[in-house]
Amino acid sequence: MTVFLHFDRDRCKGCELCVSVCPKHVLALDMASTNAKGYHPAAAKDPAACIACASCAKICPDSVISIEKE
Repeated sequence: MTVFLHFDRDRCKGCELCVSVCPKHVLALDMASTNAKGYHPAAAKDPAACIACASCAKICPDSVISIEKE
């Protein structure tokens, strides 16, 4: 199974809720870049470790994360 994580980086406000609920520690804030709002957006630091539990997408208050399984 291949998992694709998609982030609407320009809408992310860097609240880190998704980072805090990821059981595999796949997510982190991208401290090397800022988005259109001036925040460090969430990103997948180890996408291969994602188990597609969707905890991150469920907790995101702005619905910026989507997950696809192939």
